[in-house]
Amino acid sequence: MSLQLDDTSPNVRAARTRGWLRAAIVASFALCFVAAAVGFVGFLSQLRGVEAEPPHNADGIVVLTGGSSRVSDAMELLAAGYGKRLLISGVHPTNDANDISRSVPDSQPLMRCCVDLDHSAVNTRSNAAETRRWVRERGFKSLIVVTSNYHMPRAIVELSHAMPDVTLIPFAVVGDKWRDEPWWTSGATVRLLLSEYAKYVAAEVRVRLADAGLDLAPDLGEPGQRRPATALAN
Repeated sequence: MSLQLDDTSPNVRAARTRGWLRAAIVASFALCFVAAAVGFVGFLSQLRGVEAEPPHNADGIVVLTGGSSRVSDAMELLAAGYGKRLLISGVHPTNDANDISRSVPDSQPLMRCCVDLDHSAVNTRSNAAETRRWVRERGFKSLIVVTSNYHMPRAIVELSHAMPDVTLIPFAVVGDKWRDEPWWTSGATVRLLLSEYAKYVAAEVRVRLADAGLDLAPDLGEPGQRRPATALAN
């Protein structure tokens, strides 16, 4: 004589509920993974693989320190007349104009006449805040933004949020390593891009919440540490 379980029994209902819950969790994780992968591809599509001259001049130039050859490239743009004045944002407190002159040959004349140093910014969000103060003081309406190609999407998010009325012209600095080998062949580059993508998404979410009146960090104090004194020479 065979026994059949009652489909309405508590044990059967509980088992079915657990099965549905597991399936829902697996499906949610799968959807999140697909969304993250699609977003990462979209992020990569924004990264320039070669450097290109700005399409036109701007009132000013800002360079966000911390990456290879950013400052030297910004000085070259200033020397070529692409902007009237340059802000170097995120300079370590122990560095001064002499340190920059030593790391960027033939920059002393420009340093004396046309370069301002920002020692206050400690991360991309505070870079944007200090750049906004500088732009307003100078009355600038357009700005060339110089930073590494992988950092440019997040920099533009922060700067455009801080200065919606200022025209931003990206100048993405492409490092030698990026040009010499595909990014997916280097574990360090993959980790860098994944980390930057996560920060970019976080910045996008925070900016959208702020636009909706739900800014969760109004003091511009996102966690971060000052760059080491050697960062300026990169």
